[in-house]
Amino acid sequence: MDIYKRIEELGYELPPAAPKGGIYKPVKQVGNLLYISGQGATRDGKPAVSGKLGKDRTIEEGQEAARICTLNALSALDAYLGDLNKVKGIVKILAFVASADGFNSQPKVVDGASQLLRDIFGEEDGVGARSAISTNELPGGISVEIEYIFELK
Repeated sequence: MDIYKRIEELGYELPPAAPKGGIYKPVKQVGNLLYISGQGATRDGKPAVSGKLGKDRTIEEGQEAARICTLNALSALDAYLGDLNKVKGIVKILAFVASADGFNSQPKVVDGASQLLRDIFGEEDGVGARSAISTNELPGGISVEIEYIFELK
């Protein structure tokens, strides 16, 4: 299965790689694992989905933010590897969700990222371990930021 074709079949396209916002590597390879720095719900370096879940944003809007984060992560991987077809699948995601007091549906928000990865890489390689954490604020006011660990073939 060609990853680029699968992304297109799902109705998505990879955005340009996001500009760096500090001193870090967008992708760090250790053996056959690729650690992706936190990817926000941004387009062209600007917030695409901002505000707190449970106050300013719905779960569905949060899920869209999580999908944007995932596409940004795949874009960072593509820039690093030059070919997403070298990726076997996801190992783990660590997601941060800007949440209003009393909002506790972070896992439902992060399902947006998990579903997209499963749709792209399949049930076996597209579903990994996961954490969904509530936070009071994220950079630039974005609603979701996610770190990823991918495995190479």
